[in-house]
Amino acid sequence: MELIKDAKEITLEQIQDFKGKYPKQLWYLFLSEMWERFAFYGMRGMLTIFMVEKLLLSEKEANLKYGAIQAFIYTMAFIGGFFADKILGFRKSIFWGGILMIIGSFTLAFSPEKLYYMGISFTIVGTGFFKPNISTMVGNLYKAGDPRRDAGFGLFYSGINIGALLGGYLCINIANHYSWNAAFSLAGIGMALGLGIFIFTKRTLGPIGFSPFLGKLPAAKIKTYDLMVYAGSLLVIPFILLLVSNTAYTDIFMYIVGPAALLYIIYEMFKYSKVERQKLTAALVFIIFSIFFWAFFEQAGGSLSLFARYNFHPAVMHVGNIDIPIDPNEVNNSANSLFVILLSPVFGLLWLWMSSRKMEPNTIIKFGLGFLFLSIAFYVFYYTRFFADAAGYTSLNVFTLAYLVITIGELCLSPIGLSLMTTLAPKPLHGMMMGMWFLASAYGQYAAGILGAGMSTVNEKASLTEKMMSYTEGYKQLAMYALIGGVLLVLISPVVKKLMHEVH
Repeated sequence: MELIKDAKEITLEQIQDFKGKYPKQLWYLFLSEMWERFAFYGMRGMLTIFMVEKLLLSEKEANLKYGAIQAFIYTMAFIGGFFADKILGFRKSIFWGGILMIIGSFTLAFSPEKLYYMGISFTIVGTGFFKPNISTMVGNLYKAGDPRRDAGFGLFYSGINIGALLGGYLCINIANHYSWNAAFSLAGIGMALGLGIFIFTKRTLGPIGFSPFLGKLPAAKIKTYDLMVYAGSLLVIPFILLLVSNTAYTDIFMYIVGPAALLYIIYEMFKYSKVERQKLTAALVFIIFSIFFWAFFEQAGGSLSLFARYNFHPAVMHVGNIDIPIDPNEVNNSANSLFVILLSPVFGLLWLWMSSRKMEPNTIIKFGLGFLFLSIAFYVFYYTRFFADAAGYTSLNVFTLAYLVITIGELCLSPIGLSLMTTLAPKPLHGMMMGMWFLASAYGQYAAGILGAGMSTVNEKASLTEKMMSYTEGYKQLAMYALIGGVLLVLISPVVKKLMHEVH
């Protein structure tokens, strides 16, 4: 891939008039996001276990704190999207977010137990500036209505999962066999690679991602606004530290931010035409249902992480004459990403085949299918109880099968969510609606922590069998709720499809 030498000569039209299936800039954003996701999912796979085993929290408290940490990461994504739209632009937001994430990872690496909440707080704020804005830049590589857009987001999504697979597997492996310090350092190195790739290739992006004030305000004034955002994001870190270390404060925060963000979006909607308002209403339907999807799906980093840690024997994979030990948590952290990478091309071909025969389900039906497969997956997680031995250890194969099913559900829903936010929203609201998508994830993560805490046994000295029965009964309940959500989505699909107009 050859770099374009003079970004000043590249116009947005030239970028969007690319030949072939993908613009070359997509590959650079793909690599940047891949390494950022390496860092993010590497950290995610370690949080709950670290809190139980090193900070000595109860499983209930660890689930709640996990939900709070993840919720604040995605809440900051909404705020980061807002400041990128209004002041910084996407490029500066990504750079600043990457720097903060690197600081957070290496703070944790320096002293994981003493500086845990400080390192996590830097990571939360940094992810908020990085995560939503690189996704928005992918959307800007395409003209409105370009049929190649979904394929581009599909490729970008595979980059996310390659990073998640590597980070999810390697970080917990390093933590198990070397040290937590080394594992957190590895996450920081991954983030540094991602940021370095973005800095090196940003000149190929032409005018995409610059400050909205460029050409409208004097450079000195733009710099002042930028510095105010940077200073404000640093000042908020102690506040975030207080919130994640005390989940009672988290509750208050979440009760305020979501309704306030929704009211602001409704206020913005009235600045647009009737058709644009209807499209935004459809986007909000997807956003609301996604909260419930992620509340169930994100048990992976909380209750399922602890379930995998304590209720499964390590397995062995035979490759020729070599026996490779497999830690159940390595499976928990990486199986979903591996299945996404393997199945994404299959689903892409399936949708194309169905489209050519005018059989492809519309977006809202795909969302409904996502919930139905999620329901089946949690029934499979529940079913692991029937394979348990007297000591409370159960089948890793059945557990892995559940992740295969959950991945099928995810592939029906998640890749199109990113694309929908940039197709249903007017261009001035792209960053904010991408932020709203991530804010919905924040509430899903928050709910995931509460659900996971509710599944944990009250008695911390409970046997492994008791813990397994408690968690699997919770998974059965989630399966029923997901089934209800899927049926409801299918029932309301004609109304939502009408609100979407030409977007399908």
